[in-house]
Parts: sequence; C-alpha cells; structure tokens
Amino acid sequence: MNTEAQQEAIIREEIEVDVLIVGAGPAGLACGYQLAKKFKAAGGEMPEIVIIEKAEEVGQHSLSGAVMDPRAIAELMPDYLAQGMPVESETGKDSLVYLSENGSFKSPLTPPGLGVHGMYIISLNKLTAWLAEKVEEMEVNIFTGTGGFELLIEDGKVVGAQTVDMGRGVDGKPRDNFEAGSLLKAKVTVLAEGVRGSLTKQAYSKLGIGEGKLPHSYLTGIKEIWEVPTGRIAAGEIIHTFGFPQPNDEFGGGFIYGMSDTTVSIGLATALNGANPTNDPHMKFQRYKNHPLVKKILDGGKLVRYGAKTIAEGGYFAMPKFYHAGMLVIGESAGLLNAQRLKGIHLGMKSGMMAADTIFDCLGAEDFSENALSAYKKRFDDSWAHAEMYKVRNFHAGFEDGLFMGMVHTAFQTITGGRGLFDRRETAADHQHVMKLTDYRNKYGGDPVKEEVKFDNSYTYDKLTDVFNSGTMHEEHQPSHLVISDYDICNTKCTVEYGNPCQHFCPANVYNMVDDESKAGQKKLQLTPSNCVHCKTCDIADPYQIITWVVPEGGGPNYSGM
Repeated sequence: MNTEAQQEAIIREEIEVDVLIVGAGPAGLACGYQLAKKFKAAGGEMPEIVIIEKAEEVGQHSLSGAVMDPRAIAELMPDYLAQGMPVESETGKDSLVYLSENGSFKSPLTPPGLGVHGMYIISLNKLTAWLAEKVEEMEVNIFTGTGGFELLIEDGKVVGAQTVDMGRGVDGKPRDNFEAGSLLKAKVTVLAEGVRGSLTKQAYSKLGIGEGKLPHSYLTGIKEIWEVPTGRIAAGEIIHTFGFPQPNDEFGGGFIYGMSDTTVSIGLATALNGANPTNDPHMKFQRYKNHPLVKKILDGGKLVRYGAKTIAEGGYFAMPKFYHAGMLVIGESAGLLNAQRLKGIHLGMKSGMMAADTIFDCLGAEDFSENALSAYKKRFDDSWAHAEMYKVRNFHAGFEDGLFMGMVHTAFQTITGGRGLFDRRETAADHQHVMKLTDYRNKYGGDPVKEEVKFDNSYTYDKLTDVFNSGTMHEEHQPSHLVISDYDICNTKCTVEYGNPCQHFCPANVYNMVDDESKAGQKKLQLTPSNCVHCKTCDIADPYQIITWVVPEGGGPNYSGM
C-alpha cells in the first residue's frame, strides 16, 4: 500500500531467487526445511530458497497458547526430540471447566476434540527460533527484520514481493538514512504471514483468492506467562474454561497450562463478532484473572510476559484458494486452524510440507503455472489435515446462536462427522456483527456495558503497562503502520454511531479519543502506533474498515518465552 510520499521515483535493487517464503513461523519454516530436505535426498543442486521475517529475530513475534500436536513435526523431522526441539512439558491431566462469575463446574469428561494426550506444552517463541536454526543448517537463507510490503504481480502472475522501505520519516519522506526496499523476484512466492498478513490481504483483493468463500471469523487472544509458587499447578496440567467472563451470546474461552511446576501460561480468547461495540478483550482478560479459580493459581506470583494476537478460526469454508500462478498460501494465512481444538501449529507445518512437495515437482518441471501449483490443493485434499479441518467445519458457526446452543450444535456435529444441524452456514464478516449504539439500545434496552476492573499493576494491569510487559519497541520516527483512510469518520461519524470501538478492542492502547483543542467540546482520535503489538485486531474489527495494518520498518513485540 503506497502513500503519496512513496510515489517518488526510487531505484530498487532487484534480487532473483528460486523460492521466496514470506514469514518465519511454523508453516514457513517447515516449508523451507522440507524443500531443502527433498533436494538433499535427491542429490540435486539446491535451489535458492529465501525466507523473510519482519521480526528482528525469528520467534520474537511468535505467540500461541501453546499445546502442540506433534503429528506434523514427527513427519518433518522424525528425531525432533533427539535434535533438541524445546519442550516445556509433556501434557498431563486435563480438564474442562465452566465458569460462572464466582463459581465453577468441572465437566465429568473432556470432549474428544479437546483431548491432549501425547502432546507437548511449548513456547512458540522458542520452537520457531530452534526450527530456524535447523532450517539454516539446511542451507536456506533467513533474512530477519525484512517485511513483505507489496505483492509483485505481472500479467496476472505473482512474481515475488517488495520489502518494506527503511528510513522514512513520520511524514513518509526519505530521511538521510533511507534505504529502499528490494524487489525479491521468485519463481514461487509462498505466503506464510500468519493471521491477516499484508500480502495475503493483497492476494484477496487483487487475485480474488477469497471468492466464493465465507468470511473469516476471528478471536483476539490475550496471553500471559506467570511465575507462581510451587504447588499451584503441576507441570503438564491443562485446564480449558468456558463461560465467564464472556456473555452467553458471545464466543470465547480460556486456558491455563502448567509449563512447569512454577510457570503458568494463561490466556483468554474473545470473539470479534459480538454485538457490543465496547467489546474489550484486554479488560475481559483482567476480569478472567480475578475469577477465584484463576486467582487461586496466580495470586502471589509474578507476571513475566504479556502478548496478544488474533486467531483465524472461520474454518474449512473460510479457507481461501490456496494457489495462484506463482504463489501458494500456507498456515494460518490459509485459515488452517482447528477451531474446536484451537490448535493450528501442526496444520501450518503440514501445509508447509505439502507446499514444499509441490514446489519440488514444479522446480523440476520448470512449471509454475496455476495448474501446476494446484497440486498443493490436491495434496491437501488427500491429507489428514483436510480430514481434520473438514470434521470441524461447522464448529464456530454453531456458536452464532450463543454458548448453550453452540454446545448443542457441537454434540450433533460430533455424531454426524462435523455436519451437525446445518452445513456451511452463511455469515457476515466480524465487523458487520458489531451494532451501532442506537440499534444496541433498541435490542438490549440500554447502553452497552463496559468492562470495568480496578488495576493494581501487580496482578491486574492497564493496557499501557502491558505494552511494556510485551517488550514492544518501535522506531518512533517512521510512518504509521496503521493507515487510517479517513480521520473524519473516526472523529465524527464513528463517535456518534459506535462510540469509537477502537479505543476498546485494541489490547495495546494504540487508539485514544482526546480533546480536540481546535474544536471546543469535541474529541479527536490520537494514534500511538509505537504501542502496537501486531495483533491485527483493529484491521479486523473496525466497523468502517478504514484501518489498514501494514508492515512497519521494524520493531514490534518481543515474545521471549511465549
């Protein structure tokens, strides 16, 4: 997305590679590793495989729960434990608990979809950093601090990506240290950007990869790592919760994982398709920590790290077209996440492996046409990844009628192989579910109830403090990577119609309404992009869709150990 200031004539270095992978998450790294492994096994000349990653170090922007199903890593690297894959703990006792505001009820059995036997509690930050080392040992180049800014398309075919310019001022104009982004030209470009990637969004708008698909549904996940006194939780213990603090007509749930006897991973996932324009995932999470069940585990402990990310869980019917001439889409960019299990690492890695197998054949045939690359989709259709996604194809849609009807739908889906009481239920994009204040009052008989918590900054934290706890840093003197196309809508229309939801749904204190000194009695939007934790909530939940998240010059969160 070019601003007017970026239209000046710039000479860009053009670099030709064989395969360009955008994003060094589990999917992109698995793709690079598998492709190199196949060439080494075949004894052929290694192609030039390049992975670009916007974080300064691989893993810094990687955030997940995370309980990892090892099915894909076992295929990619059968001796993964012997090779040192970082594991916090093997999974142990697991439970599903319903929370009321002050009480709890433990389910007598764990639904099959939530079973965690034979899995691992991991830090995705550590996993991706380790996997990156293994990928580089396979002679694959990883360039960190290098974001993909624009998808390069020639004659309808994807031919690579332009990397982000470095050294622009806040006004978008080049500074003395300006360095133009490069044109990375590739025979195949693989989009592995995770949720709501910038280049993937361009593939949707310019190449139509979402035509005929349902819109994605998203959650905003808030997570913290805590050090707690011994005896609060056992290493490997898994607690999944539903109910409080989510209203019964909104989807979401929480988790508590024992990473060790003294380390806890805790999080809450909040749907972005609720009616309430004051929906605040961060505040809900602070309320969640005040529940007696949670507080009993954390009280007296110490917060280590905070983070937030969105989760694409629209499921099977929201997955885009996986291929185009010169391009493949993998991992969570392709919507590969099991909504029922809330797990996607294994699916992302498997998709990367299948993409690599396809690219291996295409490089051998020197054919990178849409037809040749469509073999990736055929591999997916014949894989366990397809079977898993199809089995839960209607899970999220079942909860559009509220929590308890969702449980009924889930029961029927379990006994009908995923179909349930309907198949491929039509829905609107998340931002279209958010109600205008007038409509909300007419339906619910009053103003939206805002989440309220008294922050003590030792157990519950305000958003600005949690930005510090996330390790987020950005170069201040760069253009905003949160591009708002019409501030007048923010300052006038949105204030009246929705009450400026951005100041609520953002978990990082980026959006604030402040007094407009030039207009007495009015407020204006104050944007603080340096606080951004790269979760993409604003890009998704803005009711006018006038906020576009683009890759910044550098910086972002540092999810060490997350």
